[in-house]
Amino acid sequence: MKRSWWILIAVLLIGALALTACGGQQPTKAAPAGGNQGGNQGVSQQTGAKQLTFGILLVGPYNDHGWSQAHYDAAKTVAKKLNAKMLYVDKVNPADRPGTTAEQLAEDLVSKGAKVIIFNSDDMKDSALTFAQAHPDIFVIHASGDNAWKEGKDYKNLPNLSNVMGKMIYGKMIAGCAAAMTTQTGKLGYLGPLINDETRRLASSAYLGAKYCWEHYRNKDPKDLKFKVTWIGFWFNIPGVTSDPTQVADEFFNNGYDVVLSGIDTTEALVEAKKFHDQGKKVYAVPYDYREACEEAPEVCLGVPYFNWVPGYTKLLKSVQDGTWKSTFLWLGPDWNNINDPNTSSIGFEPGDALSDDASDAVTKFETELANGLQLWKGPLKLQDGTLYLKDGQVATDQQIWYLPQLLEGMEGQSVPQK
Repeated sequence: MKRSWWILIAVLLIGALALTACGGQQPTKAAPAGGNQGGNQGVSQQTGAKQLTFGILLVGPYNDHGWSQAHYDAAKTVAKKLNAKMLYVDKVNPADRPGTTAEQLAEDLVSKGAKVIIFNSDDMKDSALTFAQAHPDIFVIHASGDNAWKEGKDYKNLPNLSNVMGKMIYGKMIAGCAAAMTTQTGKLGYLGPLINDETRRLASSAYLGAKYCWEHYRNKDPKDLKFKVTWIGFWFNIPGVTSDPTQVADEFFNNGYDVVLSGIDTTEALVEAKKFHDQGKKVYAVPYDYREACEEAPEVCLGVPYFNWVPGYTKLLKSVQDGTWKSTFLWLGPDWNNINDPNTSSIGFEPGDALSDDASDAVTKFETELANGLQLWKGPLKLQDGTLYLKDGQVATDQQIWYLPQLLEGMEGQSVPQK
């Protein structure tokens, strides 16, 4: 998300809270590893002059059971693994910290000794770039951006900046397959955050996985599969600014959509599915981001596609420690030998209790096909407006997938933000 969105929300919310440079919460001294104390904390494994200190800025709460917690838990693991010291600030967004920028919070972490700053959200793209340009002596890691990608549209030649992202297109394909193997109505809802390149490619990946399994495993006509995307306007709910994800999920379930796949950072789709389940409705949900998300409502959870940031963060932080750092763009996929290996696989899928045995067998078969080279980003494919996207037999490049300009043909929902 670009700075215009930051400014818009800030204008709406400025003055709503009394603020300090850290929104009323000042970073404290390092706390023991594993201590979830909230706010802005440090996690230290040992002290010493040569110890690497890194800071991470989390867009949401560190314990959100979603995107931010996946980063937080991984950073703690890597701190322990590398005998490093971790500092963090959570809720780094204009709603929770109106008038305070990610750059300001990064400056505060540097003042506390951080030599590496991790910006953990696409929403922080401009901030990460601005900070890296202003601090050539600080290593900057941006999760989800493309400023270090030489083949990308937004490449900037900054030696101290790297990007890391998981190839969640695979996790979403698997999630889509699980949904297609479960639905009895043929109506799948997708609870989307804001609209950009990343969210279009992930929603479209879920659709491709659903369509493939619907057609090839259930032997049904793809035209009979309905896949609708509804966007809330941000990565999680901001009352008065975004659409309420609870209401969006309820609308899906009330209109015959019996599986809702989540693309937002938090677990409203799962919570609402359980509510309907408790009323006797056969509905299900697929959460996102965090491996343990299903624990919130196992009886309706089909599984969760999740990010494992340990491999990427280990690689980049270790390169700082041993002096081999190079500006790099990492788009890391699953370890197909074991997609749930916590040390090697950047993308995983944790099956849920609500996934039937037959559906689980199909998902496993689908994973095997993907591991053996199945290409779903392959033509013929058209964009939502009918424009040819990939010719017959053409396999999409990384750039074509990363910068997907619209949703795909067959999907319902907005492809571009409203002006």
